[in-house]
Amino acid sequence: MMTLGAQLFTLRDYTQTEKDLDYSLGRVAEMGYKTVQISAIGPIPAETVRELCDKHGLEIVLTHTDPNRILNDTEAVIREHEIMGCEYIGIGMMPKKYCSPEWLPHFAEDYKEPAKKIAAAGKLLMYHNHNIEFQKFGGKLVLETLMESFAPEELGFTLDTYWVQMGGADVCDWLTRLKGRTPCVHLKDMAVRGWDPIMAPVMEGNLDFRKILRTLEELGGVKHLLVEQDICEGSPFDCLKTSYDNLHRLGY
Repeated sequence: MMTLGAQLFTLRDYTQTEKDLDYSLGRVAEMGYKTVQISAIGPIPAETVRELCDKHGLEIVLTHTDPNRILNDTEAVIREHEIMGCEYIGIGMMPKKYCSPEWLPHFAEDYKEPAKKIAAAGKLLMYHNHNIEFQKFGGKLVLETLMESFAPEELGFTLDTYWVQMGGADVCDWLTRLKGRTPCVHLKDMAVRGWDPIMAPVMEGNLDFRKILRTLEELGGVKHLLVEQDICEGSPFDCLKTSYDNLHRLGY
């Protein structure tokens, strides 16, 4: 059974202090979410984050953690995730210097050792895609290079539905290609305003979420569905609730 959670990056303006995080987690729990991803919150100790999530009955299932800390302070990052009871340590975006044909190979060289340490601790390093991973360097997609550069037990992928679509690729195709490597998936819809694509609550845009969810059920291996909306028209709390309500009506 896949859990349904909220990616707190959606509420980043309202999670920078302990008080604000407490309030926002309360709102998320009231909507019906059972899990959260910790991302872009303020400098709040892991112990406090865990206490607040426990207070509101929310399990921490994934983070986005500073890539520099993952690289240079791996043991401390692992300890923090143990405190939070979190299995998945996420990279939200590839550091800019690696996003070139010359430097992409260095990503695996640099992160292979942290990935192995994280795996040895019983956790998994996770990579979250945007659309840049769907450009080709030397005839091969960046995402394909990442898949081939790490073993499945070293690197998982948090596939983001919106950014796959923005990359001109097919969400269900990539879920299939990454079978067994996507324990977490970001659900985010795409609508259109004039000439521009915009982010929308799940099932309020044009992505075929019934097909996406059916594919997830058929493939198996996905543990956590996480609703995210980087940019919201109106209140991000309202957007998260709309997404939850739409998914809940489908049985999630």
